[in-house]
Amino acid sequence: MEMNSAIASLSALAHPGRLSAFRILVQAGASGLPAGEIARQLDILPSTLSSHLAILDHAGLTRSRRDGRSIIYTAEYGAMQGLLGFLLEDCCAGAPEICAPLSDMLAKVAACDGTCLADLETA
Repeated sequence: MEMNSAIASLSALAHPGRLSAFRILVQAGASGLPAGEIARQLDILPSTLSSHLAILDHAGLTRSRRDGRSIIYTAEYGAMQGLLGFLLEDCCAGAPEICAPLSDMLAKVAACDGTCLADLETA
């Protein structure tokens, strides 16, 4: 991941509403959630959610698809993995035992399609 992409991703996540929406989508897995359900879970107005999702989409952290009259949003696990990898790339100044738990978590994220999130929370 390039520095500018990492900055865009971190900037998109640097808001409580956007971070909460992204976490909900990560928990939802590959099937995703309709925008209305995300708004309901966050207890925010649909127009506010729309703005949040547009920023997350622009950063490449989410994607959407139309399903009838609904728009279904999903987390982009590859982008999440790329961001985590970027953050860990130069980790630990040569002391891998410091970052071993984080590296283990990154390996789990690499294998995750949204169905293994309970495992990540206990790691």
